[in-house]
Amino acid sequence: MSRVQLALNVADLEASVTFYSKLLGVEPAKRRPGYANFSVADPPLKLVLIEGEAGQDTRLDHLGVEVGSTDDVNAATTRLKDAGLATFEENDTSCCYALQDKVWVHGPGKEPWEVYVVKADADRLGKSGAPGADACCTGEASDAPAPAAACACGG
Repeated sequence: MSRVQLALNVADLEASVTFYSKLLGVEPAKRRPGYANFSVADPPLKLVLIEGEAGQDTRLDHLGVEVGSTDDVNAATTRLKDAGLATFEENDTSCCYALQDKVWVHGPGKEPWEVYVVKADADRLGKSGAPGADACCTGEASDAPAPAAACACGG
């Protein structure tokens, strides 16, 4: 299974959850402090909401493609590198309440994209995986452009 991910920074998480629940016709699949995500079957979409600063306009945090396996992430990494794109890989990273493998690239407008697989829910691993809790999504160890500043990934 593959689906597109859209991650948004929102000023009012509760109002956003209410709105997107009505818009998409589903309740959040995961709720944590300052975080919610929706897994929509039709159209295949993962919508991630990250609470930002009060009063800010909603803005794009990052985009992604959730894939079914680490092999799919590895294949995407090879394809992106072969296409001459700068990549940043994160494997076994605890991010957004999940253990993930991923590869990051940036579009021409500096929009961050990730191709990722959720390997396990962090709750089952006894880890928080909370946004900003670790170095995931920072791109600090890479010459590639840094992905999203805070850990606001697929989970």
